[in-house]
Amino acid sequence: MNSQSFFNQIKGKRVAFAGIGVSNQPLVAQFLKHGASVIACDKNENGKNDALAIELSEMGASVKFGADYLDNLDVDIIFRTPGMMFTEPKLLEYIKKGVAVTSEMEVFFDLCPAKLIAVTGSDGKTTTTTLISLFLKEEGKRVFLGGNIGKALLPEVETMTENDFAVVELSSFQLMSMRKSPDISVVTNLAPNHLDKHTDMDEYIDAKKNIFMHQNAFSRTVLNPDNVTTNGFSSFVRGDLYYFSRHHEVNYGAYMKDDKLYFSDKKGNTVFICEKGDIKLPGNHNIENYLAAITAVWDFISVKSIVRVAKTFGGVEHRMELVREINGVKYYNDSIATSPTRVINGTLSYYDQKIIIIAGGSDKDIPFDEMGDVICKKVKTLILTGATASKIEKAVKASLSYKENNPVIINVSSMEEAVATAKSAAVPGDIVSLCPACASFDMYKNFEARGIHYKEIIAKL
Repeated sequence: MNSQSFFNQIKGKRVAFAGIGVSNQPLVAQFLKHGASVIACDKNENGKNDALAIELSEMGASVKFGADYLDNLDVDIIFRTPGMMFTEPKLLEYIKKGVAVTSEMEVFFDLCPAKLIAVTGSDGKTTTTTLISLFLKEEGKRVFLGGNIGKALLPEVETMTENDFAVVELSSFQLMSMRKSPDISVVTNLAPNHLDKHTDMDEYIDAKKNIFMHQNAFSRTVLNPDNVTTNGFSSFVRGDLYYFSRHHEVNYGAYMKDDKLYFSDKKGNTVFICEKGDIKLPGNHNIENYLAAITAVWDFISVKSIVRVAKTFGGVEHRMELVREINGVKYYNDSIATSPTRVINGTLSYYDQKIIIIAGGSDKDIPFDEMGDVICKKVKTLILTGATASKIEKAVKASLSYKENNPVIINVSSMEEAVATAKSAAVPGDIVSLCPACASFDMYKNFEARGIHYKEIIAKL
C-alpha cells in the first residue's frame, strides 16, 4: 500500500494517539488534514495546561489526561507511543474488540518508498544511526532521519521517493510488534537492558532480532561478531550478511587492524579507509559505531565522504560531550549512558587517569556487578544519586578490587548536590563526567532532560 491509499482510508476514522510528545504534534496535524477524528491522550494529569496540549486542541484534536487516559476510547485505531509495550493489558483489550493498535513506525515501514536503513542495539545505536545519515548526506543523498532518535517520519512519508534514504533508530519496544524489516539492518551489540519492562532477557533479545527476521534474500544485515549474542544471530539471517569488528579482520565488512580501518567486500577486495586517529569522536566504542555505519552503507558512499565526516563530526549531544572546563577541571555530559555496558565501553574505557563520575537513576533491573569491577579500577570518586544508588554501591563494594575509600563513594539527593560534590572533590587536571548507567525516569522525563539540567548547573558554576 502507498501513502495516498492509506490516507484515503483514514478519512472519517477515529484515531487515538496514546502518549503526547513533541513527535506526535506533526502526526496529529497529518491525520486531521486527511479527515480523521483525533484524540490525543496522556497519563500526565497536569498535561492539559501544557503548551503542546493547547496547540493540539487548537488544531482540532480532542485531548484526554490522567491515569484513565486509555479507558473508554471510542476509536478505530490507536497509535501507541514508542515507549509503550504493545502487550499493555488495556491495549490487548482494545485489540480483542477489533480496534487496530499500531505505532507510527509500523505504519511508516509499510508506506515508506525510500531505501530503509534501521539500527538497533543496547549501546551505540544513536551515534551509529547519526553516522549513517551523515555519510549519506556527505555523498549528496536526500536523507530522512528519525525513529527512536526523536523525530516521527510518518508525517514526511508523502514527500519521500525511491531515490531517498530513511535512516531510523529502533528500540526493543518498537521492534517487538514489527512484522516488516528494513532493506538494511544493523545490530550494534546486546547486553541486559530494559529488564524492568521485558519479561526476561530472552524477550528482549527476540525483540531485537525482529529488525532482520522479516528481511528477504535481497536485504543486508550487519552484525557484531565480538558480541556473543549478536554473533549468535548469524544463523537467522536470510539476506546478505556482513560483520564489523574492532578486534579482528572480517571476511565481509569493516574492521580495524593496527589502528587502521579497512573494508573487505565480497569480491575479495580490501580497501583502506582511514587511520583511527582521523576520527574526531573519542572512545573505542565509537570506533565500533563507525565500523558498523560504514558496513551498512558501503555501496552508497565513497571513502572520501567517510573521511570527511570522521575528521569533522564531534558527536551527538549528551554523548561524552565536553560541557565546560573550569579551573583546570573538565566536565563531560554522558547522560545517554543508560546502561552499565555503555559506561564500561564508553567513558570508563576512554580516560587513562582515574576520574570522578556521577551515576545512578531509575531501576531497569540490570545487574551492576561488571561495572562495579571497572569503577574500582577507573574511578577515584563515585557520586551516587537516584533509585539505583544503593545497588551500584553494593556492586562496587562487592568487587574484589575494592578497597576502603578507593573509590570514595558519596551519596547525594539531587543533581545540584552531585555537581557541587564533584566540584569540591576535583583538583586541576581532573575529569568529571555524568554517566548514570541507568535510565532517568525516577527524576527526569528522559535522558535529554537529565543532560540539559546537568549542563545548566555546570554553566552556573
